[in-house]
Amino acid sequence: MRCVVLDDYQGVALANADWSGLDVTVQREHLDDPAAELVDAECVVIMRERTPFDAALFARLPKLRLLITSGMRNAAIDLAAAREHGVTVCGTGSAKTPPTELTWALILGLARHLAVENAAFHAGGRWQSTVGVDLAGRTLGLLGFGHLGKAVARVGKAFGMDVVAWSQNLTADRVEAEGVRLASGLHDLLAQSDFASIHLVLSDRTRGLVDAAALACLKPTAFLVNTSRAAVVDPVALLEVLREKKIAGAGLDVFEVEPLPLTDSLRGLPNVLATPHLGYVTESNYRTYFTEAVEDVHAFLRGEPVRVLT
Repeated sequence: MRCVVLDDYQGVALANADWSGLDVTVQREHLDDPAAELVDAECVVIMRERTPFDAALFARLPKLRLLITSGMRNAAIDLAAAREHGVTVCGTGSAKTPPTELTWALILGLARHLAVENAAFHAGGRWQSTVGVDLAGRTLGLLGFGHLGKAVARVGKAFGMDVVAWSQNLTADRVEAEGVRLASGLHDLLAQSDFASIHLVLSDRTRGLVDAAALACLKPTAFLVNTSRAAVVDPVALLEVLREKKIAGAGLDVFEVEPLPLTDSLRGLPNVLATPHLGYVTESNYRTYFTEAVEDVHAFLRGEPVRVLT
């Protein structure tokens, strides 16, 4: 079976699984229009939502029989179009801990100005130029309280933070069991937060949820962290509050366009601490992704597909 692995930025796909018996090609660079490279592919393995698969792309890939995504949810795949074109879509396992850990890397990096101080250290710059923000006694606001939100909350509690959470269907019983308070609404959550962290699934009702009015509720000393999905936050409004320093800064791991263009204004803002969508990028997760992707291929070839999404 001819397989193509897309967006293997680090060149680790082949080393993390046994692909023997399969005709595998790896693409390390992102392809804005992947159809030409995939025209003969029977199987395509994609990493999260790096390459969207919409109806138009499915229509240009007549030989495609199997599409495998890392994880068991991928909003960038048109599942209805996959069914229409007779393509089976399968997923893999995915750990919850890596995004939680990166969330805290961003929070701590913002609080202690790690990027600024590290850059000064290597450049022979000033010795101590910043004053860190304490976490103990500060309020951590969580927009979303699923598996990831709960895990982030537990770490916040360990730091001695007051943790408050909100989402549309969240109840007091669910948060109080974790020693967390329930905010009365989105604006109330953001107004209370010294650090506000987003942990929502992207959907029609969460797209653009954190708009200009919501961002205006944040204190000038507050930080916003997004390791969830970029589209939850209005990009124009976010850029404005960061440029005008209406908030202290933002920690970002997700972007509307990835890789982020070199000309994007976010790249020039000193109050942005950013990582290139590394939330899920760890050794254990990659082993799981690629090992189970190979399992998906062999199961499909046996006529017994596993972890089927459609």
